Amino acid sequence: MDRYLCIHGHFYQPPRENAWLEKIEIQPSAFPYHDWNERITRESYYPNAFSRVLNDEGKIIDIVNNYSKISFNFGPTVLSWMEQHAQTTYQAILDSDKESMLNFGGHGSAVAQVYNHLIMPLANRRDKETQVIWGIEDFKNRFGRMPEGMWLGEAAVDTETLEIMADQGIKYSLLAPRQAARFRKKGAKDWIEGIDSNKHYTYNLPNGKSIALFFYDGQRSQNVAFKGILQDGKRFAHDLMEGFRQESDRQFVHIATDGESYGHHHKNGDMALAYCLRYIEENNLTKITNYGQYLSLFEPEYEVQIHENSSWSCVHGVERWRSNCGCHTGGEGHWHQKWREPLRTALDNARDKMINIYEEGLAKFTDDPWGMRNDYIRIVLDRSKPNLNRFLKKHIKVQLTDNERTHVMRMLEMQRNAMLMYTSCGWFFNDISGIETLQILQYACRAIQLAESESNHRFENDFIEDLAKAESNVKEEGTGKDIYLKHILPYQLSLTQVGMHYAVASLFADNPQSLTVLNYDCKSLFFERKSAGLQKLAYGTTVVNSKVTTSKKEFSFVVLYLGQHHIIGGTCKRLTTKEFSPISTALTDAFEKSNAALVVDIIKEKFRAHTFSFFGMFKDEQMKLLNQYLADSEDLAYDSYRKIYDRNYGILNVMKGQKLQIPPTLKQNIDDVINIEFKDLFTNGHFAIERMEELVEETLKWDVKLNGELISAKLNDRLDHMFGEFQKDLSNYSILEEILKTMKLYKKVHLSPLLVNLQNNVFELSKSLISKEGSPTDANQVVVELLEQIAQEINIDLSFIKSNPVSV
Repeated sequence: MDRYLCIHGHFYQPPRENAWLEKIEIQPSAFPYHDWNERITRESYYPNAFSRVLNDEGKIIDIVNNYSKISFNFGPTVLSWMEQHAQTTYQAILDSDKESMLNFGGHGSAVAQVYNHLIMPLANRRDKETQVIWGIEDFKNRFGRMPEGMWLGEAAVDTETLEIMADQGIKYSLLAPRQAARFRKKGAKDWIEGIDSNKHYTYNLPNGKSIALFFYDGQRSQNVAFKGILQDGKRFAHDLMEGFRQESDRQFVHIATDGESYGHHHKNGDMALAYCLRYIEENNLTKITNYGQYLSLFEPEYEVQIHENSSWSCVHGVERWRSNCGCHTGGEGHWHQKWREPLRTALDNARDKMINIYEEGLAKFTDDPWGMRNDYIRIVLDRSKPNLNRFLKKHIKVQLTDNERTHVMRMLEMQRNAMLMYTSCGWFFNDISGIETLQILQYACRAIQLAESESNHRFENDFIEDLAKAESNVKEEGTGKDIYLKHILPYQLSLTQVGMHYAVASLFADNPQSLTVLNYDCKSLFFERKSAGLQKLAYGTTVVNSKVTTSKKEFSFVVLYLGQHHIIGGTCKRLTTKEFSPISTALTDAFEKSNAALVVDIIKEKFRAHTFSFFGMFKDEQMKLLNQYLADSEDLAYDSYRKIYDRNYGILNVMKGQKLQIPPTLKQNIDDVINIEFKDLFTNGHFAIERMEELVEETLKWDVKLNGELISAKLNDRLDHMFGEFQKDLSNYSILEEILKTMKLYKKVHLSPLLVNLQNNVFELSKSLISKEGSPTDANQVVVELLEQIAQEINIDLSFIKSNPVSV
């Protein structure tokens, strides 16, 4: 009797990029990580690509890519971030799809997703079409094949959406059991209310086509998400087996949860998943498959009807994204979500105005503006100039001026942001003041800015008044109008403001004449920089060019740095050489005479169009400036600590020998010096095992309290670097000997580096060096023995590799 099992993970994070910068700014709530994408990647996405399988002694016996054995979808917006900022994880995800094709008869486990997770039943038809097309094209660009299935944001479904998906070649989708209204065997007359999740179904569409629908096992999915089943991989496996209820052939059990359950929501959930899959395979409990393979093996014998406008996370259908239905996450018990309806109304009204602006704005350039928008995903994926030229040549038959090109690009960007502003997370949580809602309001602001700059239409005030009807549960936040005016509008960015950040960056850059500031290229036509101790002065004329919209602006600037966070600057329209000459002479003369007050007066008089300071800078740029300043101060502090350490070492040594109490201030000074020198040992590029031995001796001698988290992180990077150097030259096994010595030393002082990358690399290299017979070749004997010793130190048991050898 054949039985089949499929586990689906919906891996998704909302877009978090600043709408103007196309970069994620630092998010304090994600500490100790820069932002939530980085944090969740470390806690879930990366571990699932390199998940550990442990034996009964808690030793690692295998490292596996979970994605290759399950069905999964990743949101395109998080993959685009990952491609830039988490390349190892990103590549492992792409590779897993190829591996899954080998596992599942040529059917890849990766599933596409509608582009930015908006609620499809609440979108207009054009947006639905674009979301499906963009999701497919993004998938094809990354995975190199046409997707068979597609995940809907929040699994929110209606017939029109499924029809569009089928028209675009999608074969199946995945829904919650409560989204099914009734089913029957093909050819039967009577319908059966509800659904049987052990079967798959055909949904017949009004256009004469059909699409396959899978309705996941609700109970077992809930057990993963909320009932703690991931605490034990074996228990997880047995729970899945209980989903097989009938003694019949072709029975199919499948579950679906947020992929973040495996590691982020449940620590080590990835390991429970890995163990579960291995346990099922080793005990031949069932055949593991994915949806594409199962659909190819078995044509649906049943047809289904769905509940229109339903979703997997709202029992009221799709009301969670447009009304006060009671579904929410977080907040106080008495809070309401009445703000949802006026928020959606405000966005709908703005969107409808932008439809007219878009059609009017492109009327003279193309006969098919919406087809052009559908194809714009090609530019979102590759903004290179050659690709942009090909795109414009394909869709526009007239020769464009520079201004017209910018106009076309700004129209398309307006539409992209008009879709991003509907990302579902903006309504999902408890209040309109939450960071997720602020994010979609930022996209709305950007879209409106582009619309108004490229047309005679003015509607932002109407939008703001619509928001005034959305009341926050947080009294001091007021209404949506107050939130928009306080948290969104002041941070609206212009090319001039980008220029201000360029001016600040130019103070310290090695090549200040040409810099990239986030998503903008800045190039100076004229530039001068002066230094006087800590103080710096820069002025010039620069061109700022947006990589996204091709917009350009020329301006003149001056910026004065007085140390610490004290920055004063200003910009104005581009000055000619004749106009700038007397100003630059006056600035230089005042600065060289240390007359900072006069420099400030000149800035205020000549560059008063736009003045700026430290407090108007982007958060990441603020941190960069402060860290640059504080690094010098840290060096000065260390010099002082070291002098005190050296001056008093002898007497303190005597006191320790006589068991006399060392003054707390001087003991703290010893701790500070050893901590700093440990950190420098692993980061200054001059690592020496002899110096580490000395520091370990000093740490133990003086009972130093080490900053374990910081030093362990630096040590982890050093070990990764050392092993990377060895991989470049496998004959240089002295590096492995040094790694072994390093490990024995750090354990003496109780440092605890993560070792995840090192474990992965040692495991993979060991597999490649052990021959088919399970014993090393003569040439690799020494290396394999050293790897075995390192493996023991980092909790890896290589006996599984030896008993299941792989070909070199």
